Amino acid sequence: MSYEEVKKVWMNGRLVDFAEAKIHAFSHVFHYGSAMFEGARVYKTKNGAAAFRLDEHIKRLYDSCKVYRMEIPYAPREFQAAIFDTIRANGFDECYIRPVVYRGLGALGVNPFKSPIDVLIAVWKWGKYLGPEAIEQGVDVCVSSWNRMAPNTFPAMAKATGNYLNSALIKMEAVTNGYSEGIALDNAGRISEGSGENIFLVYGGRILTPPLAGTILPGITRDSVITIARDAGYTVAEQQIAREMLYVADEIFFTGTAAEITPIRSVDRIPVGSGRRGPVTERLQKDFFDLLSGEAEDRYGWLTPIPVEAGQVVGRRS
Repeated sequence: MSYEEVKKVWMNGRLVDFAEAKIHAFSHVFHYGSAMFEGARVYKTKNGAAAFRLDEHIKRLYDSCKVYRMEIPYAPREFQAAIFDTIRANGFDECYIRPVVYRGLGALGVNPFKSPIDVLIAVWKWGKYLGPEAIEQGVDVCVSSWNRMAPNTFPAMAKATGNYLNSALIKMEAVTNGYSEGIALDNAGRISEGSGENIFLVYGGRILTPPLAGTILPGITRDSVITIARDAGYTVAEQQIAREMLYVADEIFFTGTAAEITPIRSVDRIPVGSGRRGPVTERLQKDFFDLLSGEAEDRYGWLTPIPVEAGQVVGRRS
């Protein structure tokens, strides 16, 4: 990951130079983690640059803010236009998009209501999250000793920055012990998700994934894979999954905006299936990446073209 090519960041309605994209040390977010964020991608397709499921990412950001009583001072379409402006200002035809809504400089203290709601949008070039070879070869993972938050503690459906301290613990433990990633369990010991990815298992001819009540983020790539899999004729079940299923599954893969669809080749040094990417994972990857590249028809209307001119608000590509 490199920020060398980033020229501009959108902050509270205007584009500023990368070096000037700063917040005050007394900002509420810096002391209490009071921010919601999103991660979306722009792909370089045969038909030009297009954002993947941008409307859904924007909606999830607004939903996260609603949970935390943070009113975004822009309408969703204004937010979309600001994202496009930021992408154009940096000259990117493919990139990662990171909008952040945070509580800024106001009164310090746990009560956040006296701090203003600030907004920034950053974009940068970001390749394969778990490495370029991971998409085909898969990754080695472990079951983390850190659980996901219990229900009624932190809302897992909100993409809040503070939630990712838990993710960092999972990731650091995995990396320190020689793994690429960790899988967290929920407070009842059932499979939840990775540090920054949703998870799927192939077992007994079905595709299984934990339900939203399993303290997981409602992943947009997760939802996309469920749709693609069902259209391809697979049975997909959202259900509670016991830890030991990880060791006997035929295939396992992660999904996420950054991870896309990444196969898992071993869990706790136990090979998954044949120890390589399985046929179901490979089929889903092909359908997913063909759509993103423009090789296949965007039959779901998931791609939003990046307009050439500033101020344009556009619908999805059909």
